[in-house]
Order: sequence, then C-alpha cells, then structure tokens
Amino acid sequence: SPHRAMDIQPARIKHRTMPFQIASHHRVFAAFFLYAFSMGGLYPRLPELRAQLGIEEGALGLALMGVATGMLLSLTFIVPKLSDTGYRRQLLTLLPLVSFGFALAAHASNALALFGVLLAIGLVLGVIETIVNVEADRVEFQRGKRIMIRAHAFWSFGFFGAGGVSAIAAHVGISPTVQLWGTALLVLGLTAMLLGGYKPAPPRQGNDTTNPTATRNWTLPTRGIMLLVTICASALLLEGAGLDWSAIYMSDVFQSTPAVAATAVSVVAFSQATTRFFADHFVDAFGAVKVARILLVNLFIGTAMVTWAVHPAVALGGFALIGFGASALFPLAVSAAAQRTDRPAHLNVAAMGQNGFVIFLLAPPLLGFIAEHLGIRWSFGIALPLIVISLLVSHRLGTSGKT
Repeated sequence: SPHRAMDIQPARIKHRTMPFQIASHHRVFAAFFLYAFSMGGLYPRLPELRAQLGIEEGALGLALMGVATGMLLSLTFIVPKLSDTGYRRQLLTLLPLVSFGFALAAHASNALALFGVLLAIGLVLGVIETIVNVEADRVEFQRGKRIMIRAHAFWSFGFFGAGGVSAIAAHVGISPTVQLWGTALLVLGLTAMLLGGYKPAPPRQGNDTTNPTATRNWTLPTRGIMLLVTICASALLLEGAGLDWSAIYMSDVFQSTPAVAATAVSVVAFSQATTRFFADHFVDAFGAVKVARILLVNLFIGTAMVTWAVHPAVALGGFALIGFGASALFPLAVSAAAQRTDRPAHLNVAAMGQNGFVIFLLAPPLLGFIAEHLGIRWSFGIALPLIVISLLVSHRLGTSGKT
C-alpha cells in the first residue's frame, strides 16, 4: 500500500534484480531520454509525411493536435486513477508502445487517420509524463539535490538524438516508415536494458496520498498561477513551433533538403537540452527572475531571426536561440507554483501542467492556420508580442504569496 511504501528506506529499494548497477537518478534520466527518443523521430520527417498525405499546413496542424488532445484527456481522466504500485509495469510497457505507435502513424493514409493514431499515442504519453515527473520529484527529495531541470535536459537530449537519427536517415534515403520501425525496436531493447531493474521510489514523507483533492480531474488556476502561465506561455508556444514546424519552415522558406530540414529540429532540441543541463547551477547563482529575463531576451532575438531570416544559417541560429530561450522557463514557473502559499503545492503544480498542455493543444492548429494564410515565418513571429508580455510579468517568479 502507499502507506507501507513510505516506510521503505532508500537502501532497501536500490538496484534489486538489475542487469547492472544504475543509480536511481541516472535511471530517471534514462526514462526521460527514452520518453523523448521514442516520440522524436516523426517530427523531422513531417515534410515527407505531408507530401505523402497530400495535405496543407492547416490540415497537418489539426492532425498534430492529436498528441496534445490525448495527453490532456489522459491527464484529466486516466492519470488520477493510476496506482504508483504499477509504475514499473506501466513504464516498461508504455515506452516501447509509444515508439511502435509513432511507427504506425507513418502509415496513415489521410489527416484524420493521423489524428486518430496520435490521439491514442497522446493517451499513453500522459501516463508516461506523470510517472517520470513523479519519480524525478521523489528521487530529488531522497537525494536532497535538485535534478528536475536536468531530467528535462535528458528529455531534450532524447529528442535531439531522434532528430539526429532522422537527419541521417533522410540523408541516406531511408524512408520515414523504415526509420520509425527501427527506432521502435531500438527503444524496446534500451528500455529492457536501462529500466529492467527499475523500482519506484517511495512517496515523499508526509505526502498524504489519501487526500481527496489529489484526485481531482481538473484544477482551476488562480490569478497567481495565470501570471506564471503568462511567463512561460511564449516559451511553450515557441518550443512546440520549433520542434513541430522547424523542418517544415526550412523546407518551405529555403527549399532545404530533407536532411537539412531535419537538422533544424535537432538544433532546437540540442540547444534546449544543453541549457537545461546546466540551468540549475545558474538559477542557484543568479536567481530565477534574472535567469528568466536572460532566457526571454534570447528567445525574442531568436524568434526575430527566424521570422526575418534571409539565409538558412541565420534561421538555424535563430532556432538555436529559441531552444536556449525556451529551455527552462516552464520548469522555473512550476517551481514558483509549488512554492506559493495560497493552497497546497500539488494543486498549483497540476494547474500549471494542465494549462501548459492547453497551450500545446491550441498551438498546432493555430500555427498551421497562420502558416497557411500568412506564411510559415509568421507562425513564429506571432509570438514576439507574447515574449514582451512574459518579460513584463517575469518578476512574479520571485514571489510566493497568495496573489
């Protein structure tokens, strides 16, 4: 039971029946990496998939909405029913299932079929998203050292790795379908090897798992939470645009080869990953507000470069700055939400998470509509005023009051 799990000491939960010795936080990093690697291979091949389906950006944006829709439904209706006693079985099963799902998505015959497959994948991703973040939080508490942002760095490294594989596959002429089925087999093997001995960490001490408020399906945001959402909204929008649309951008604006277009996705993911890897140190040294403002300024510059780029190298530099600027704003906002004193931390963190996915839900069709009617450059340029608004309210990261 959850209450008995709280009595288990860290020394007794370490490394039983493992293929080889892996520290608990390294296992968390591996889970985040595989989570992203299993889903990151499709997006760099979107130009080819769009051509295969014979659809425009608007229809593709609506189809891509399936992942966010599924994740939001999962977080609302499935995740509250999860039992942490099943985390191991769920993670070992669902991570490979996601990669095989994306391989099936490459066989979609039209936009509606693609939406349906991505919706099913999103339902699974919502569960994985919850498990890996809960496990990161518990291991962080056990170790007494910050690992959450670095764990998200490994998510970005996974997306970068998948983008690199996609770029190489496109360059040598391997079809998206063959590449994604190969990725699925690789994820299956790596999951067994790296997570085969995984055992969930016990809940935080004093965490009341019987609290009925912890199982609410939806948590309404307060005014303070909405201000924190405003700080990271531009970053969430541009992170999604950079990962989902950068390959399409390079293909449409500069008629880049599939390999160069796929490289744009890797540039965003790698820049984001390396920043997240070192972000904890700079937050400790300079404070959340100053770090957030530096990130937002770079996000503005990178977005402007992409919007008005006259050469592919300028666009790639802009994508690198977008990855850098969008890297840590959402984790910083989540930390600020957890430190607020107006209500229990888990309610504020849940409100941040669900509102974040609402942005991801709306972003693909919005950006696709803009790309189709104003040009794909303005799918990025539309975020410039949002970045200014984020800068104006960034001081809220330094407060933990009730307002």
